[in-house]
Order: sequence, then structure tokens, then C-alpha cells
Amino acid sequence: MNLEGQNTELKSLRLIVGGSADFSALAATCVCFANSAGGRVMIGIEDGQTEPAADQRIDERLLEVVRKRVAELTVNVQVAPQRVIAANGGEYLALMVARSLGVASTSDGRYFLRVSDACRPVLGDDVLRLLNDRPGISWESMVAQDAPVDSADPIQVRALLAGLRASDRVKPSVKEKSAEELLAHYGLIDGLWLTHLGVLLVGSPRARARLGSAPVVQAIKYDERGAKIHKWAWDDYTLSPVQLVDAIWDEISDFRETYELPDGLYRLQVPAYDKRVVRELMVNALVHRPYTQRGDIFLNLHPDRLEVCNPGRLPLGVTVHTILHASRRRNDRLATLFHDLKLMEKEGSGFDLMYDVQLSQGRLAPIPEEGEDWFKVTVRRRLLKPEVIGLLARADATHQLSQRERITLGMLAMSDGLTARELAQRLELSNGEELVGTWLGRLPGLGLVMSSGKTQGVRYFVAPHALRDGGVVGRTTLTRMPPHRLRALIEEDLSRYPGSSSGQINRRIGAEVPYRTLKRALDDLVSAAKVRYTGDGRGRRYWSTDG
Repeated sequence: MNLEGQNTELKSLRLIVGGSADFSALAATCVCFANSAGGRVMIGIEDGQTEPAADQRIDERLLEVVRKRVAELTVNVQVAPQRVIAANGGEYLALMVARSLGVASTSDGRYFLRVSDACRPVLGDDVLRLLNDRPGISWESMVAQDAPVDSADPIQVRALLAGLRASDRVKPSVKEKSAEELLAHYGLIDGLWLTHLGVLLVGSPRARARLGSAPVVQAIKYDERGAKIHKWAWDDYTLSPVQLVDAIWDEISDFRETYELPDGLYRLQVPAYDKRVVRELMVNALVHRPYTQRGDIFLNLHPDRLEVCNPGRLPLGVTVHTILHASRRRNDRLATLFHDLKLMEKEGSGFDLMYDVQLSQGRLAPIPEEGEDWFKVTVRRRLLKPEVIGLLARADATHQLSQRERITLGMLAMSDGLTARELAQRLELSNGEELVGTWLGRLPGLGLVMSSGKTQGVRYFVAPHALRDGGVVGRTTLTRMPPHRLRALIEEDLSRYPGSSSGQINRRIGAEVPYRTLKRALDDLVSAAKVRYTGDGRGRRYWSTDG
């Protein structure tokens, strides 16, 4: 088991003891956690281990040395070292790092940020982004001096409090608080005044408009030629972000259109856009946007897709390539409220849900894109492979698959198989261990996924019996053809059509065979002197040496 993650780092005791001690490296790690969500540095546990050596002891004086040196080498970093006795009797030093209210740095002016299980330096323009993302006082907590508590909308206050008290995500001790205490607990009021968050959620429309960055949502429908044919707008500030989620779903009738698919003697109704996906897109747009930046949220409804475009870029440390795994809150209290009201999944799982739903309905996974000052997510309406619905439903009902197993199975079923590298890229993974251990999980052992090839050439595909049992009828099994069979087909093709290009061979054998797979087989035949060629690049032509 690997103990390292978003909030935990393991370090050898040599980092702070002896001639190899490197307190500058420890300071950088502490800055990295302080600029993220806080965390702990477990000093005295080697990488790959879960406990310290049984005979290891920590000198009490070392705690004060670590506290003093970290304070000298960092700015805006608070740490609390303590000696911990492990189950095996060995001791290690646990350094608890608090989340910094401002921006943390090393004393020599370097910035770091925690991304997944690694500390990354923050350089260039990203330093300005970090400063904007981490002000000394968060936007949510600022007091709106022109919005006293008694100016709050009583209807919205009652609805919000009722939702919190009815939620099973809120602790009983919190539910017992009075109305004023509950509002203060979630940061909506500060003394006699509403905070910016309070104005956003329970303030009057006038107070919400004066904020300057309260969300305005525009939904625009386009036809096949890209011409605008309809528009919806929520720009009068009468609705809070909590109310906007339901209002948008209820008002745009296109979301509730359905496809009708045959299912034995019955007909299966599949939504054009799944409600869970649309709600998660809207929640992400409302919760994770930078409220210090103005700009409308746009929902662009095209005949074949929905685009949700939000002002502002992703939080620093999250990219379109790590969005499935990296988690970074921009508006902590707003995210907590949405989670406790059961309007969003737990932190970091929203995109997992959208991947799961889209793939299980035979659609492509969501496509995230980031520009200079915007972030967009596109979800497809069209069902590319409706038969995948039955495959995943049957497999899940039989084996109770985890969400990540469903995502992997759906991705393989949609693509007719992928190499380990291609699958890792689509799942945004950096190593094969995580692919095999977490995402493929039990699929190979259950016989749902098979593989061919070895090492970097290993290819994963859905087992033929699983496709058959799930009602998936493929055009051909060429994508899972053994390498020796593919080479034999190439030799046969060249005996009939000498002087062909690789593209021509690919089209005749079957376009569903990935070009790289066919080219690799061609290269193997050339190396074995069974095929020869002339020319280079696009002018290369092949002949069978037997011809």
C-alpha cells in the first residue's frame, strides 16, 4: 500500500539528520502543502514502506530543530511536529502542515504546489495565478458592508436551512444549531452583516447584482449551420446558485428529450442528456469559477453536443490532462455547502461520474478544454454505440463493478480495444501500476477484459463472450487479431497487390485495424525478409519477397 498522496509525503530520516540533512528540501515540501490543502510529512518512513524500522527512535530535541529551521526557511508556513510510535514499536516524526491563508513561499522566493502525489514548482506567469487564487482573505469571507443580515431574503433563508437540516451529510450537532448559528457556521454571516457568500446564496437580487460577479447564465441553441435559433437567460439575479441548477434543467426542454432503443420485447428510453451529467456540469461551473472575475456562464446547445463554458481558467495545479485525478478547491465554503446540500459529489469525483454516465450510455467521454481566460467542457449527445448500454448494465448487475472499472470497461468497449499506453493516456494516468491495480481492477480476473502482447505492446480488449452476452455485435474481430494472423493477411494481400502503400494495405485488410498495429506488423515482416520495400515516407511501396 502506498501512503503517499495528495495530503501525505514520506521522507527518510536522513533528510533532517546527519551530513545528508537537507532542510531546504523539507521547506519546499512544506510550502507545497501550505499552498494546497495542507498535509503531513512523515519523516522516518522510507518510500515503499508503511512503517518505520522497528528499532528507530526520534530524539525529542529534533522536533524543535525542525520547527525552527522550517520557520527560518519559509514564509506563511505553519507546522506542528510530533513524535509518533508506530504499531511495530518504531518511531517517526510527523510534521503537520496547515493550509496557508495567503501565499506560502520559501525564504529565497520560490513557490511550490501539491499536484496529486508530487510537489511542483510554480514559475513565470503561474506565480500571478497563484497570488490571485490565494488572496490573504478569501472572497467568500469578505463582509458586504451594504448588506445587513436583516436584508436577506427570508424565503431563500428558510429553503437553505431546510435543505441543510434534511441532508444526511450534515452532522446532527450542526443541525441542532439555531438559524443564526447555522448561517454563521457555513460562513454566510459575520456579525451583523452578510458575507459575499451570504449575499450570493440568500441575499436580495439588488445586493447580489451589486457584487459584480454573481453568476449570469446564458443558454443558446444553434441549428446545423451554426445559426442561433433560441436563447434563454438568467440575468436578473433573482436566483441563487443553488436555485439556478434546478431552474436551468427545468426550463430547457431539450435536456429532457430521449432516444428510444429496442430492448427485447420492450423499448428502452435513453435521455439525450443525462440529468446527472448536466447537473454536474452546472455545479462545476457555479462552484469552481473565480468569483473575483466577471463573465457569464454559457451553455451552447448544438444538434450533436452541449458545451458549458465558464469564465476563468482551472485552479492552478489542475490541467485538462489531470482533471480526473487532481482536486483543487477554489471556493471552499461554497463547495462545502453544495456538497452538504447533496448537489455535488464528494470532492474530486464529479468528472469520474460524468465519464461513467457518458460511457455507460454508449457516448464519448466529456472533453475538457482550457483557453487564456475560459474553461469549457463538451459532452456529446449522439449514442455512438447503443449496444454498450446493455454490456455495461449486464456486467455491473452480475459483478457489481466499481466506478473506475465501469469507466475502463466502457472505454474499451467504445474503442474496440486499446494498448496499455493509449488506455493510460485516456485515463490521464502516469504509470502502469495504477492502470492495472485501480482502473482495470478485477476486469481481467472476471473474464470481462482480455489482453494480447507483452510489456509496452500489451493490448486490452473486451472479451468476446462478454460482448456476445451483452448483445454487442461487432463488425469484425480484426482489432483483436493475433499478430501472426495479421502478418499472414499482409503477405497474402501483397501477393495479390504488389507495390502497395501501407495505407492501401490497411484499407483492404480492414480500416478497423489500427494503422500503427498494421505498420508494426509490416516492419516485422521487413525485418524477417518476407517483405521488401522501395522509397521513403508517403512514397514507400511494399512487395512480398515470395512474389
